[in-house]
Amino acid sequence: MQFLIATHNRKKQAEMQRILGPLGVEVLTAEMAGITLTDVEETGETFRENAYLKAHGGCLESGMPCIADDSGLCVDALGGAPGVRSARFAGEHGNDEANMQKLLDALRDTPDEQRTAAFVSAVCVCFPDGRTLEVEGRCSGKIGYEQRGDGGFGYDPLFMVGARSFAEFSSEEKDAVSHRGDGLRKLAKALPAYLNENKEL
Repeated sequence: MQFLIATHNRKKQAEMQRILGPLGVEVLTAEMAGITLTDVEETGETFRENAYLKAHGGCLESGMPCIADDSGLCVDALGGAPGVRSARFAGEHGNDEANMQKLLDALRDTPDEQRTAAFVSAVCVCFPDGRTLEVEGRCSGKIGYEQRGDGGFGYDPLFMVGARSFAEFSSEEKDAVSHRGDGLRKLAKALPAYLNENKEL
């Protein structure tokens, strides 16, 4: 079965493909599927709402099952910020360097024990029959004092799990503990039973 993913982010596509591939799911970007998707305005106030908006819009436009995630970083000392604004924390959408610098500046005087944070990922699949499947994943850690590692994307170089940042993890190591990996494993667990109940999909 092919799922369209409502993002142009090939790293997210690869991450989802690694985890859902063993179920016989092929995850395709719009470019890979040869279609054009309208960018959905993420007006939701929660990760779950934004994931649904993206998956629902992609499903309606393509006629394919569409999977989307909305994820972000929630820092306890900042009252849960940047949260749903993680990708545009510094103003410009997707400017990882600016976002990380703003986060470091905001936590400049914050001691280690108060630098706790969690990555959260809401994953939604919308099917052409109108049904949806939603899960949420989470990974707890701390915000470091400087960027470490050259892997991953987003806030990965600052997000510490144990003694390493996410950017220092291999793809397989990150999948095993990440928020998106957690959510996708929950989705992978629920998906076979759902598909068996909906064989016409």
